[in-house]
Amino acid sequence: MWGAAERRAGRGRGPEAAAMGDRVWGAVLRVVAVQAAWALCWGQVRYSVPEEAKAGTVVGRVAQDLGLEAGEAEARRLRLVPGGRRASVEVSGASGALVVSSRLDREELCGKSAPCALRLEVLLERPLRVFHVELEVTDINDNAPIFRAIEEALNIAESSLPGSRFPLEGASDADIGANAQLSYTLSPSEHFSLDHQGDNDQSASLGLILRKSLDRETMPVHRLLLTASDGGRPSLTGTMELVISVLDANDNAPQFNQSVYKVKILEGSELGTLIITLSAMDPDEGSNSDIVYLFSRHVTTEVKEMFTIDENKGEIRLQGKIDYEEMDSYEIPVEARDKGSPPLSGHCKVVVEVLDVNDNAPEVRVTSLSVPVPEDASLGTVVALLSVWDRDSGSNGRVRCWVWPSGPFVLEATLSGSYSLVLRELLDRERVSAYEVEVRAEDGGSPSLGGRVGLRVPVSDVNDNAPSFAQAVYTVLARENNLAGAELARLWARDPDEAGNGRVSYSLWEGALGGGPGSWGSGTSGSVGGVAASSYVSVEAESGVLRALQPLDYEEVQVLQFEVRAVDAGEPSLCGNATVQLFVVDENDNAPALLPSAGGGSEAGSVSGEAGTLWAWASWGSPSGQVVAKIRAVDADSGYNAWLRYELWEPRGKSALFRVGLYSGEVSTARALEEADGPRQRLVIVVRDHGEPARSATATLSVSLVEGGEAALAAAAGSSSLLPRSLAGGESGSGPAAAAATNVWLVVAICGVSSLFLLAVVLYGASRWAPRAAVLSGPGPTTLVCA
Repeated sequence: MWGAAERRAGRGRGPEAAAMGDRVWGAVLRVVAVQAAWALCWGQVRYSVPEEAKAGTVVGRVAQDLGLEAGEAEARRLRLVPGGRRASVEVSGASGALVVSSRLDREELCGKSAPCALRLEVLLERPLRVFHVELEVTDINDNAPIFRAIEEALNIAESSLPGSRFPLEGASDADIGANAQLSYTLSPSEHFSLDHQGDNDQSASLGLILRKSLDRETMPVHRLLLTASDGGRPSLTGTMELVISVLDANDNAPQFNQSVYKVKILEGSELGTLIITLSAMDPDEGSNSDIVYLFSRHVTTEVKEMFTIDENKGEIRLQGKIDYEEMDSYEIPVEARDKGSPPLSGHCKVVVEVLDVNDNAPEVRVTSLSVPVPEDASLGTVVALLSVWDRDSGSNGRVRCWVWPSGPFVLEATLSGSYSLVLRELLDRERVSAYEVEVRAEDGGSPSLGGRVGLRVPVSDVNDNAPSFAQAVYTVLARENNLAGAELARLWARDPDEAGNGRVSYSLWEGALGGGPGSWGSGTSGSVGGVAASSYVSVEAESGVLRALQPLDYEEVQVLQFEVRAVDAGEPSLCGNATVQLFVVDENDNAPALLPSAGGGSEAGSVSGEAGTLWAWASWGSPSGQVVAKIRAVDADSGYNAWLRYELWEPRGKSALFRVGLYSGEVSTARALEEADGPRQRLVIVVRDHGEPARSATATLSVSLVEGGEAALAAAAGSSSLLPRSLAGGESGSGPAAAAATNVWLVVAICGVSSLFLLAVVLYGASRWAPRAAVLSGPGPTTLVCA
């Protein structure tokens, strides 16, 4: 959206502004590419597969997308971690591809939920790494609409008036989206038509409308075919036959005041709780107006088991244990039947929405445990994978997890409901050989409920000869404007030898500096542009702490790549090295800067700056939408921190004469300008970026309202100094006196300009025809004559 707005703005600002917009758009594309690369580095991969895909269908090349070489997936045992719900996919050990292993039925996996996304966890051993794969199963139109019965019998009195409505039960479609959008058609009939009210939700109502009075003696039975078609391509259909028996009667059917009643009830409510009291009216007299209430013949077994209805009072009460996790809503079709002969009925539907309460404690399960943990394991090593879920919804289902006791481990959330038990402190097997920890979870209900699981993590000993880092490449994020001497990262190499052979010292090798767009990642050892990596960072020889020597500036340096070498004191010394990629993260440290304003066309007036105030002119009678000025600003930051928006701060409300384009900065009239609006309007415009926190700049725009000719003169002059003080935003009177003063100053200005022009012409002619003096002349000062 931002790129499109910038391109539209660029078309109206000339070649220079368009070129600047192209450069900004290119920078945005590069930021998006970097973010995509980061998402892959953190193990987030997404695939999509249609349901009913054949077994063996390749969903995606997981090994290739994770950056593994050929054969590396099998050697490092790339596998899919089994989850709580059958995924119907598996990872091929030979090719490292994610393939369909069994039938994928979106309706079986997700029901009506959309989108249908399966969260998978792919485990890569040697060393242990976990990647999260999101598999979206897309819907295909593989389910036709289905009616509850193939035939429905209706009894309709021949005295029923045209326009009477008789409810019908609609069809259901297990698909979602357009594939489940149902439309209904009725076989041609001169007596009946179909009425479908609302969308395909619980409150949708399908009914049969009587268009022409019935005559039982002419046709006692009507047979109609009701067809339901879904919105898929190709469309699937389902049919039901309507058998309508015409009853010979002359009375009125009971009528509810609503066709659909919606009520709410808390799950776990006591048995006998009153849900709703229904009331229907029948204008007949005697037994024909006596009404009994009962469930319609379309009622489901679940509704009968959960609710009861009082035939005489119309009270619906709870008779079963209601559970939100089993069903969050119920549809109760109710019939009000009189005691006439034959009896007539009115129908309505009661939709009961079940409200969730916190009646389920969080469940914690260990899906993978990698023990024992080597004592030289690097910080951030994943020890275990856990899944946490709560069957409740809303705040009752939001779970907070932590490790107790804290110790050397911490929980890190990877995806919703998935956590990694991560090493945050260095281990020492000689000090502690095993840890007993608990992962505890607590939901946000009131009162809150909790769950826990215990883990035993033993620590194993290792015996290396040369110093070794925990990982070959360290990726470090550092915010710009950091303090000099601040710790950026902590590198650690372990040598199991003793005495001097085990003493490790660290040193920094020069690396590459990335400064401009597209330059990061392309450097090798050494320096770029004559600037060495050691000018920005240093490594403490004893501790391996990476520190900043000076504040980093994202606008100057974006990526810094170098090597850290660990050398022991043995004879001969052995060494190990690691590559550090230091990414400078942009902060919103640059406020928007206002550029010299550019005026509009001859009708839009002109803009000039004086003492921090921008001036513009507009003529009375300018139509609504007339651009009178354009505020321009730039931001030295990048991405969202440099995305600017313009807001009119003063004046506000519906009485404002002008409005400002949110992203273009164009000031235009909100309605036609009139003389009654006064000679001048003062606008305060705030330019904000999208950073957190946002930075802003304020521009004050003074718009003088003048006659059309005066506005054209002001536009041609290009400066407020060419207009009287009353037009340039100074003090002025109001009413006829101010207009007269304005005209006098305008006449004086025109006469003065004309006199200067005539004087310049006369002087020019005199200098051309006057005899020249016979003297030598040299270069002299140049005189600029302006008319």
